[in-house]
Amino acid sequence: MSRIVSFSTDNEFADNLDNLVTKSGYKNRSRFIRDASLYFADLQQRGPLEEMDDNEEVEGLIIIYYQHGIEQKLLNVRHSNGLKITSYNHSCLTHSHTCVDTMQAFGNAKEYRVVIEKLQNTPNVDKVVFVSAPMRDDGCC
Repeated sequence: MSRIVSFSTDNEFADNLDNLVTKSGYKNRSRFIRDASLYFADLQQRGPLEEMDDNEEVEGLIIIYYQHGIEQKLLNVRHSNGLKITSYNHSCLTHSHTCVDTMQAFGNAKEYRVVIEKLQNTPNVDKVVFVSAPMRDDGCC
């Protein structure tokens, strides 16, 4: 069910908002505001991973771009007692000869930081990105 929520603003802010929406690739201002609000609220409530309490339970996705030769380290992460890896995907980007693996995981913030730091300091790892899942109190699954 949809509901209209409106607010008043000055012309300069409205113009800047429309520019942000366009530059961000959104075709719908409402979806942009929804996503920006949820991202901001999540950041305000939990903060970035680096600042979370060690025991904060986190769900998210780790994305690793790398060159061949580190598969054993990735296997060690997948089968460690730290993060609970719930989903894993491997893909090779043939045009750049780069591999990319994604790990959907659940664990505490400290363990995420440990895993990400190890990966970032591994030779042949080009980039490691963490995307936290949105905070939810209820929903599907």
